[in-house]
Formats: sequence, structure tokens, C-alpha cells
Amino acid sequence: MARTTTWRRRLVIMVREPVAGRTKTRLARDIGQAAALRFYRANLRAVTRRLANDPRWQTVLSVEPARAIRSRAFLDFLPRSPQVPGDIGQRMQAALAAPLPAGPATGPVVLIGSDIPAVRPAHIADAFRLLGRNDLVFGPSADGGFWLVGMRRSPRMIEAFPAPVSWSSPDTLAECMDALPGLRIGLAATLSDTDAAADLDRLGGAAGRLVSSSRPRADGCFRRP
Repeated sequence: MARTTTWRRRLVIMVREPVAGRTKTRLARDIGQAAALRFYRANLRAVTRRLANDPRWQTVLSVEPARAIRSRAFLDFLPRSPQVPGDIGQRMQAALAAPLPAGPATGPVVLIGSDIPAVRPAHIADAFRLLGRNDLVFGPSADGGFWLVGMRRSPRMIEAFPAPVSWSSPDTLAECMDALPGLRIGLAATLSDTDAAADLDRLGGAAGRLVSSSRPRADGCFRRP
């Protein structure tokens, strides 16, 4: 019974099939395709394992492209659903509004990307806590965007991105919030994604060691963990 109640909460992790030249392309321009791909693979596995094992929510992967739904690159015990066509806002909205694999679209849902090395279960738990008194929650990122969006989904489904948004800009989060007057919006912790080499340089601890193993040395060889 406790498991059924817990699974009213859903965590969606948006993932992309790890393919050289199509994964972390902005990062690849800074550190090379091989290093960027190696980082993405390692971080994807670390983040999904860290979050999916928490019994307070069910974790679902939202996969792009749709044909990669059965890819062996993802943890095989996690439910998966394909991302819909459209821009990132349309894809996030569809993932937020989708029903659970084993039930209707009820209960709170939190959505994150797969390139946030510092994210921990405590960050996700805090986002669900904020949804207890807010309609939506955003997790700001240092570049002006956001790494997390959550929706209460009760008593009604909300259109989280009703207006055009300048994605990947310093004004992304501000534009999203300005388009949602009258809604209660909570803010979770500020974390950073990894779109460029400068983002990697800001990481430390275990995340920094993970990154350093993926970065090429000056002689073109890879550092080993």
C-alpha cells in the first residue's frame, strides 16, 4: 500500500540516446565529441541510478529520439516513454501531462534533464515539498534557464509554457514565469547543467572527478579515472 501511495509522485528524466555528434553538441565543440559523449554516458548512468532508487517516487525516462525507446544505453529497469515532436517546451509539457505507466495523470510530477551532475534525491524531495503549496516549481540554473520544472496537476492540468520562450538564453526562466500570472510558483535550489567547458570547470568533488576522466589532455589522450 505504501508503494502505491508513493508512486503518485513521478520523476521524469529527459534523456537523449548517447550518439557521437548528436549528444551534448555544444559541449563537444569545447572538449571534442569523444570526451563529451563519454561524459554524457557516465553522468547519465550516475544520475539515473542515484535518483531512480529512491522509493519516494517513480522514475520514468522520457527518451529522444523515439526510436531509442529500447536502447541499451539506459537502465533497463526504468519505465520509458518517447518524447513528442516539437520544441523543448512542447516536449516538456507533454511529459509533465502524460499519465503514469500504470495509472492516470494524477499526482505531482517533477521533470529534470539528464546533465545535472550535482542533483541529489534531496533536491527532488524538496521540489515535491514545494508542490504541496505551489502550482508549479522551477529549479533555476546559473545561466538564466532552469534545470527542473514541476507541476502539481491538481485540481487541474496547467499549461506551463503558454507563450513563446527564448530557449537557451539568460532570460529563459524570467520569460517562463512572466507568462504565468496568477499562479503560485516556487523556486527550488539553483544548480547548473553542463553545456560548455566552463560549466565543467565549475564542478567539484565527485562530479569534477567524473568530468576530468572524460576530458582530453593536451596531447590528445584521455585522462583515466
